Amino acid sequence: QHTKTTVCTMAFRMPDVIGKKRDGHELSTEEIFEFVDRVVTEKAGREQIGAMLMAITIKGMSTRETVDLTEALVKSGESLSWPDFADKVVDKHSTGGVGDKVSLPLAPALAACGLKVPMISGRGLGHTGGTLDKLESIPGFSVDKSFEQMKQLLHEVGCCIVGQTKTLVPGDRILYGIRDVTGTVMSIPLITASIVSKKAAEGLSALVLDVKVGRGAFCTTREQAEELGRSMVNTGNGAGVRTLALLTDMNHPIGTAVGNALEVAEAVECLQGRGNADLEDLVCLEGGHLLHVNGQAASAAEGAAAIRTALHDGSALRKFEQMAALQGAGPDVAARLVQDPWSVLPRARHITPVLCGAAGYLGDMDSMAVARVAGQLGAGRAHAGDSIDFAVGVELKAVVGDPVAADTVVFLVHHNSADAAVPAHLLTMLQGCIQVQAEPCSPTPRFIDMIQ
Repeated sequence: QHTKTTVCTMAFRMPDVIGKKRDGHELSTEEIFEFVDRVVTEKAGREQIGAMLMAITIKGMSTRETVDLTEALVKSGESLSWPDFADKVVDKHSTGGVGDKVSLPLAPALAACGLKVPMISGRGLGHTGGTLDKLESIPGFSVDKSFEQMKQLLHEVGCCIVGQTKTLVPGDRILYGIRDVTGTVMSIPLITASIVSKKAAEGLSALVLDVKVGRGAFCTTREQAEELGRSMVNTGNGAGVRTLALLTDMNHPIGTAVGNALEVAEAVECLQGRGNADLEDLVCLEGGHLLHVNGQAASAAEGAAAIRTALHDGSALRKFEQMAALQGAGPDVAARLVQDPWSVLPRARHITPVLCGAAGYLGDMDSMAVARVAGQLGAGRAHAGDSIDFAVGVELKAVVGDPVAADTVVFLVHHNSADAAVPAHLLTMLQGCIQVQAEPCSPTPRFIDMIQ
């Protein structure tokens, strides 16, 4: 359904409204809606948009202003509605981490528990691909789906993972492109409105936000993460979506794979009920809270148990197979994918082991360093439109807390280097990103706190 933006009846001059925010005053609801309308209808110059974004970045926005900006962005285009699935439509959003393939097993697990998940995801810009890039490493998988096709997938499977259409929140797409070149990416109100508007336009009844904290995250400190989490929760609830945020640790990679095809294979293992505990626990944490906040479970623990059951009894795996088949992979590829992922996924030509070099216990592993290596191998993109090598990445053969010897293989580097050798500086980065200690240790718990 298409909803027109609110029309501003007052005299509106862009320089005056920019100056108002520059001087630290709150903008009215009408001013915010008119600003977004002028952005979308190209009645505002790019220099005016950039000036407004800078004023917001420096002076901030109140919760009411941020909710208004979010709703104006939602109403700048189409919104999805699901009258057939009243109060059962949910989604999650992660602020981005290293090895974060949680969406791949979570969406089908939620569908297996009776929820509907129209997950609109993104591409990676940075060290590794985003959720869409990972899925496109599956031969034939298409993330470009119309609303009607999404509706069919929700009826037949219960979930889909697709890209943003041109008619969904077009105002955000314009603002995002300008933020990228005007030094205004880091603004909490602008980040909040960008993320929450896309989720609110999905017609959700509940949303869980995974706000990552640490070296491998956008928010490197807990204070930053709490500020962003609180802003998004207040705005999501203000926009009519039951919203909560989970703060999770991102100092170490999630699971044991960092790449694209590598992460798909690990996600399938999780769906087969034989994945590593780190990934499975994070999927159950997020899914459990979604089931609880949406009323399908009496507690988050009960919800987590339901998600874990779906991962182990084959029901989530069947949903993933159906989704892959209907999103373009076809029944044959989808069936082989869920039985043996490497029978269909692209493999790198070379695999090079990296040894520990010391004996003791693995005390630390810098997730950002691992991500940078994966990016330089070709797993990510520096600019929008760059191609990605789906096959390359870094596989972890030891994790924090494991006992190690000098000859223990800590990493396997999957690469397509022309001379079969990993560049020396990348090997040095990997060897330098781990710390070995004499005393036994345990990995830091992923879950830090909840904001609701």
